[in-house]
Amino acid sequence: MSKKTSETAPIYVVRYGSNLVGEMAADRERIAEIKEGERVRIDVRTGRVPSRLRFYFAFIREVRLATGCAPTDKAFHSLIKLETGFTEEVLFRGFKVKIPSSVSFEAMDETEFGAFLQEALAFIAREYGIVPEERAA
Repeated sequence: MSKKTSETAPIYVVRYGSNLVGEMAADRERIAEIKEGERVRIDVRTGRVPSRLRFYFAFIREVRLATGCAPTDKAFHSLIKLETGFTEEVLFRGFKVKIPSSVSFEAMDETEFGAFLQEALAFIAREYGIVPEERAA
């Protein structure tokens, strides 16, 4: 059963001095719809670096294909999260069970993802003896 949300898409802004300016035309149009002088709540989240996430998924795919360590990239990704401690605890039938946490842009900021990436690379090096030739910064 999925839960419907009434939230609208986020507005992305770029800081110039003390001003926040809509990043794209659509962001600026949505900002223009806000009444002049109206109080607006902003939850600050710095952007993630998509190239690091792409690097991670490309690298674990290559490791999985080279080693046959998991049937799918998703299964290997889950294993990495469990082994590196990026988990959440849930109560199931009276037992505390650890499940893999999300590494989505909404669940993790760039600093947290950087820590996860370092742990993941260390785990892969330790368990499979494979390190990336080049890493995205």
